[in-house]
Amino acid sequence: MSKVMRSLGIFGIGGRDDGTPAASAQRPDVLRRKTIANNARLMIAVSVVFMPFAMWALASQAALGFAIACVGLGGGMLSLSLYHRTRYDDAALAQVVAVMGSGLVLTLLDMRLADMGLIVIVMGPVLAALLMGPAVRLWSWLAVVLALVLGAVGALLGLPSDLGLANEAMLSGTAAFFLAALLVAHTTHHINAGYVVHDKAQLNAYRHLVEHVQDTVLCFSTEGELLSASRSAETLFGCPRYQLTTGSLGERLHVMDRPAYLTAFADANQGGKSRSIEVRMRRDDPHAAGGMPHFIWVEAHFSPIRDQMVGTRYEVTALLRDVTERKDAEAAMTEARHSAEEASQAKSRFLATIGHELRTPLNAVVGFSEMMTSGIGGELSPTHREYAGLIHQSGKHLLDVVGMLLDMSRIEAGKFEISTARFQPDDIVPACFAMVDAMAKTRSITLEAQIESGLPMVLADERACRQILINLLSNAIKFSHVGDTVTLVVKRQGQSLSFAVRDQGIGMAPMALERIGEPFFQAQDGLNRQYEGTGLGLSIVKGLAELHGGALRAMSEIGAGTTMTVLLPINGPATKLEETVEVLPLHREPAAAPINSWQNEKRKAQ
Repeated sequence: MSKVMRSLGIFGIGGRDDGTPAASAQRPDVLRRKTIANNARLMIAVSVVFMPFAMWALASQAALGFAIACVGLGGGMLSLSLYHRTRYDDAALAQVVAVMGSGLVLTLLDMRLADMGLIVIVMGPVLAALLMGPAVRLWSWLAVVLALVLGAVGALLGLPSDLGLANEAMLSGTAAFFLAALLVAHTTHHINAGYVVHDKAQLNAYRHLVEHVQDTVLCFSTEGELLSASRSAETLFGCPRYQLTTGSLGERLHVMDRPAYLTAFADANQGGKSRSIEVRMRRDDPHAAGGMPHFIWVEAHFSPIRDQMVGTRYEVTALLRDVTERKDAEAAMTEARHSAEEASQAKSRFLATIGHELRTPLNAVVGFSEMMTSGIGGELSPTHREYAGLIHQSGKHLLDVVGMLLDMSRIEAGKFEISTARFQPDDIVPACFAMVDAMAKTRSITLEAQIESGLPMVLADERACRQILINLLSNAIKFSHVGDTVTLVVKRQGQSLSFAVRDQGIGMAPMALERIGEPFFQAQDGLNRQYEGTGLGLSIVKGLAELHGGALRAMSEIGAGTTMTVLLPINGPATKLEETVEVLPLHREPAAAPINSWQNEKRKAQ
């Protein structure tokens, strides 16, 4: 018995239906595969039932019924075997071939035009249309045409036909037609039921998704009527969803946002375009004091349903999301930025006022101390002369600090005006060296200049360029070791003129390099710092360079020195390409990230 079962197992009899998990049983393709297996079993069962009658007829020398039964049984077992080898298309093809083969045998034995064989053959393309792809459907209909041609030719030629064989073909054809019709009916029923189950499962999954998604889902008809609302609408609007209607939804809109809402809905409903807007909508709060309306910000996305169009209108699905927190954060960010800008402007005004107030008495202090040291007011003792010299030196230092504060405040306020004129860049180098020569000699610093020959004239503010070089040289001298060398390199770099000051000093860390140019920034900012200064020198250099349309670049390494480079356009802030050689840029500086300006709106309507 076990041997018989194992031999039948080759054809899939007594085994499992398929290896497909139950979770995927609702998929249409799996349903088609199950239908193929059931059809094969049905063919085997009907052929086995028909076989005793066919064998009884075979004993009476009527072999046609036995042949038809063998074709059905063989086709069913072959189809089931192919199915269990996961060759599903071949299994379905075996069923179609078995049906059409039976009909073709009957047609060849009975050459009448309207015989039972042609009726059986026609069932083949119907079964192929339910189980197979377009190619098999086409070939099956071509086979039907061929059978019709054979029958027509036989009928026209009047080929002799055995009456007994024709009656036997009619009986066998009836049985074959019964089997073919049973296969088609079974396939149609199961596939149709499978798709119904699949559609219901998809609909239930969609409903579950809509009911449990955090965003609110609204469905509108082609006329704009609210058809349904998801469960989250109760949280969004603060009321039961059955109270939501088209009219009540419109009343919840803020008056200022109703035109934008209606326009976006009309674009989706009539134009078939998806639209997203942000509007204010009222949320009911029964615990609110005084019954004042509470408005929230809602992001609404309208999408037309393409396959639900009636006339010239579409059904619309709306997805609503509460974005009040984001809007409040944007408002807080905008207010913070405005406060920072106002504080910066107040600081600039304060520095400018204090600078002007300090400059007048400081000029008097510097002037009179210089007069005292020169002996105009009478001869001073050595001690008094030393004291007057210290007063003069400190006053000049404080006057320089005040001047830098005034320059920085004017640059930040956008009131620092440059007066451009053409001059030779190497002409300003000796004067700048002379300004810092005394400072360099006190520390035994050697100043060197490397100026490229044949430099073009530059269109810039000569006074500002002198100030740039003096600040860079002063910084380099201050942070150099005793006996080092500070080098100034002036050369052309594409469409710009490069002023590079290189020292061999203490250098800077990468974190400090990122903050170069910030006002009042110093790498050593503690009270016990070794180097004095306000931290405004490089800020002024950067501001003056940017006023010319240039830039400040820094390269440094701790213990190996620093190189500060200022690039100024040769033809001034607005570079004219026709007056300079257009150079292919080998390295493009990354563009500055745009600063988003948030809309300043009231978030709550009282």
